[in-house]
Amino acid sequence: MEALILGFFTETNLHLGTETDIGVIDLPVAREVTTKYPVIPGSSLKGSLRSWAEEVWKEDRDKVNDVFGRPDAAGNIAVTDARLLLLPVRTLNGHYRWVVCPYILERWQRDLKLAGFSVDLPEIKLKDNEAGGNKEEEIYLEEFSFTIKQSPEAIKTIADIIGKLIAHDSVRSRLIDQLVVISDDSFSYFAQYGLQVRARNQLENATKSSKNLWYEEAIPSDSLFYAILLSPPTGRNVLAHVKELLDSRRYIQLGGNETIGQGWCAIECLSGGEPL
Repeated sequence: MEALILGFFTETNLHLGTETDIGVIDLPVAREVTTKYPVIPGSSLKGSLRSWAEEVWKEDRDKVNDVFGRPDAAGNIAVTDARLLLLPVRTLNGHYRWVVCPYILERWQRDLKLAGFSVDLPEIKLKDNEAGGNKEEEIYLEEFSFTIKQSPEAIKTIADIIGKLIAHDSVRSRLIDQLVVISDDSFSYFAQYGLQVRARNQLENATKSSKNLWYEEAIPSDSLFYAILLSPPTGRNVLAHVKELLDSRRYIQLGGNETIGQGWCAIECLSGGEPL
């Protein structure tokens, strides 16, 4: 089985909605049922990739159908949900921090093995008010304080591997100093309650008075997701077509609100089995 891992680094806010409102939030983002982490559903991601392919291969519909399928036939790749890997969180100690947790790292390692990579990530054990970082310090993430246990070697290993999914050298270079590993429970809190909520309004054309006010949740820019693309070993090398697609442009728009600039992501690609 052949595999690619695609990293999606959000350049702008991202809104992939769900039909169920949450309290005062009329349009929340899509979330995993069990963890409540934000997620990009595989069906939505595959649809965006297909639309992009139809634009690039408009003269070769057979190639589009071969990769992504037709109404009466399945395609030759499987696209998983894009899972959250890094979440930016505000801090009172200067610039924002990227947070991750032991469970996310455990799941990331399992997914790497599914895609054909052989890697062992270091384990960082934490209490609720502790965090792992590049240097020892006291930090505030939103309204919570954490004592960072210095774990430079572990953080460097984690940052180096995660950084391979980030398209920008400038971002990778600062990941090690801004990466913080927090407990699973703390990460769950930020993933559920630390996203941006924006009020949006529809106005009457004549009077410019409010016609429809709603509140919309969005995943912040500089978040990192990843998805796995799998292809059966048919000998046809269908994933080479996907790499060709990525070579044409390394940006994709996902989710809603395209006309107000939301959903743009930079893509990085790893081929299964390559050394990390």
